[in-house]
Amino acid sequence: MGAQLWALCVPSCVCGNTQSVTIHQSTSATGVIFMSEFWNKAFNLNGRCAVITGGAAGIGLACARLLVERGARVALLDRDLAVVDVAASLGSGNIGITVDLRRVDQVNSTIDTVFQHFKRIDYLVNSAGVAVLDKAVDVSEEAWDTTLDINLKASFFVAQACARHMLTQGSGRIVNLASQAAVIGLDRHVAYCASKAAVVGMTKVLAMEWAPHINVNAISPTIVETALGKKAWAGEVGERAKSQIPAGRFAQPEEIAGLALYLLSDAASMITGENVVIDGGYSIQ
Repeated sequence: MGAQLWALCVPSCVCGNTQSVTIHQSTSATGVIFMSEFWNKAFNLNGRCAVITGGAAGIGLACARLLVERGARVALLDRDLAVVDVAASLGSGNIGITVDLRRVDQVNSTIDTVFQHFKRIDYLVNSAGVAVLDKAVDVSEEAWDTTLDINLKASFFVAQACARHMLTQGSGRIVNLASQAAVIGLDRHVAYCASKAAVVGMTKVLAMEWAPHINVNAISPTIVETALGKKAWAGEVGERAKSQIPAGRFAQPEEIAGLALYLLSDAASMITGENVVIDGGYSIQ
């Protein structure tokens, strides 16, 4: 009797299971793909193309670096003119486009340009975001509109534009960056909390409407040490917030990128409509 080995049985396996991928025990390597091969294939993004908003810095840039490392080509969208040079720094074949994501006409034309360049769009990471902090009684109409336009409106219309191509090609993955602020209340964050809660709701509807061809999920991080996060949570307020997180620290952009990679990969093909919280244990309290 050979050693007992855990293996993944794929539709072509000699066991005859043609319906789905299953996990079973095997005494032989015949007809099975062992875990290491499965994971290598699932996270191999060669030939895939990704759109990443807010790609010039922070979480968006961390996602871009990781996807490129796994073989994907990326189109970085950002209002920052530096996005062109940032994309070039990731290697040939990647592009950066300056765009005002609040303008639906610019969004549609930009996504069409990306599609014409890559001939396909496999992934979207909606990472562009803004936080204008103020007490609720003092929030201006301009601050409210800016927050909702960038965090919610832009996320939807970029997803819509990408989904039109994904549905035509029959597949796609979308990850929307929401926030821990989507599920808890934060002082001075009324517009931000409202926008991120709406992103989670939007994610669920898009996942429902675009299944089975497109998987749509959200990631809700705690405070992330990006330029935006450091500015909003500097000093005593940040130390107080950090003390309430069981992990005792804020998240790093690369940790969010790792989760995004998983949700975009074939390993997560049965996950859709979820809001995955990554908060160092804050929400277990």
